[in-house]
Amino acid sequence: MATIKLKGDTLDSDTTQFNPAPIREPFFLNSIPKSGSHLLKNIIRMFVPLDQQYREQFIQWGNLKDHLHAFLPNFPFFSYGHLFFSDASAIELAHVRKILLYRDPYDWVLARARFYLSEEFQGNVDYLKEGKLTVDELLSLMIFGIHTKAPKLADMYDLNVAAWLGSSNVYPVRYEDLLQNIRDLGSDEAETYFGALFEACGISPLPSDWRQRVKVGSDRRRSGTARENLTGVALEIPDKLPDRHRRLVDYAAPGLRQLLGYT
Repeated sequence: MATIKLKGDTLDSDTTQFNPAPIREPFFLNSIPKSGSHLLKNIIRMFVPLDQQYREQFIQWGNLKDHLHAFLPNFPFFSYGHLFFSDASAIELAHVRKILLYRDPYDWVLARARFYLSEEFQGNVDYLKEGKLTVDELLSLMIFGIHTKAPKLADMYDLNVAAWLGSSNVYPVRYEDLLQNIRDLGSDEAETYFGALFEACGISPLPSDWRQRVKVGSDRRRSGTARENLTGVALEIPDKLPDRHRRLVDYAAPGLRQLLGYT
């Protein structure tokens, strides 16, 4: 079982100061790991009262049966996790609003590699931090997986993202679009974007101070898994996936980037 070490934050006190209105329906932020999960989660926290933020655990396939109370309609929660699509997960979340966050698979390979090398991640692949692999070899492992230890990219995107897109009540969010609208927060386009996002969460209309809430929640200094806050990454991971590994992604998961809206 992997362990993720995260620093505490002060977002609870910020949430209290914003005094968010109660949510009326449960909603679940689902994502593929390393797609900006903590960024969007922290933004949404600013819009949900503390006692309606489900804190017990990130919900995943392995612990789903232990956290079904997160989805009860009589006391709605905002919950989050990395949940595979399957019969049980589709049934248990049938009445729950669902936000699905993902990122370009090319960039996901790089983010996964950085995270596996960081001190913030501890698990059964810690030997990767010993520097015995080249960057090229490491990136290939992020694409094709490590037998019995880490799933391949295609499997991760199949179960965490693509299969969920077959549901009409799933609201997709691309990490790159989220970042763009955070950077251009004062624009009319950002207001339209976040208005639609929070309407999908059941939070509508946008409160008058929504920009300040997004600004506070999106402060990357508060995210222990943001790229610049990872520590101990010895190998220099490139900013852009090399062409040879782009071709490998396209080979390993043909049609995936087109399905997700990347060209």
